[in-house]
Amino acid sequence: MEKYELQFKRSVAKDLRGIPKPDVARILERISALSNEPRPPGSEKLTGEDRYRIRQGVYRIVYEIADAALIVTVVKAGHRRQVCRR
Repeated sequence: MEKYELQFKRSVAKDLRGIPKPDVARILERISALSNEPRPPGSEKLTGEDRYRIRQGVYRIVYEIADAALIVTVVKAGHRRQVCRR
């Protein structure tokens, strides 16, 4: 399987600032694993959008996949009560 390139929206850095450092490390590990498997077990496709969501503890990571270009773009990361709102 080919590796996907990881990209981040600028707002993701701001999202991660308020999270404790040990949790940020686990979130970044989970994000880096997306380059090998963009649809890991437990990922959910969001209804009405071309985005996916994975869980890391009480935190959620929302991302988009461009299969043709082999790119995973992380759109948002944060506590579940902030990310899951519309």
